[in-house]
Amino acid sequence: MADFGLVVEINASPARVWSVLLDVERWPEWTSSVTSARRLEFGPLALGSRTRIVQPRLSSATWKVTSFDEKKRAFAWTARSIGLKVVGKHKVDAFGSASRITLSLHYSGLFGLLVARSSRDILWKYLEIEGAGLKARCEAETARPSAPILVLKPAAMPPWRKAR
Repeated sequence: MADFGLVVEINASPARVWSVLLDVERWPEWTSSVTSARRLEFGPLALGSRTRIVQPRLSSATWKVTSFDEKKRAFAWTARSIGLKVVGKHKVDAFGSASRITLSLHYSGLFGLLVARSSRDILWKYLEIEGAGLKARCEAETARPSAPILVLKPAAMPPWRKAR
């Protein structure tokens, strides 16, 4: 098993951040870590929804929403392939008059640790790019930017890192 996590403070309301986050087909507009995102069903993102995500240097994957809590502004989705399961979690919390988003990836399965370790650098980079892109998109209408992005690292590494 391997875990990756990112915490980003965003100077925008939780409702604004949540609405941008749920519009997954528009992710390529604000994050270069996603080349394309195509919903496989009509309607809003919800439990059971599937999205086909294409990312540079990674295999394309179909992500299925496995938990969705509108009230807590949180959802998780899962992508699977032979011997591999990846769970991506997204959670938006109020942080004073702003927001704090937590993005995380959990790799498991027979090849989970191997894939996570061999892709570690690109996975961290893509989490940071996604966090920075979401922050920029949500703060586009805000006069002052918020605090820097913080990255959660595994226990063997320093627990917090400012994004570049």
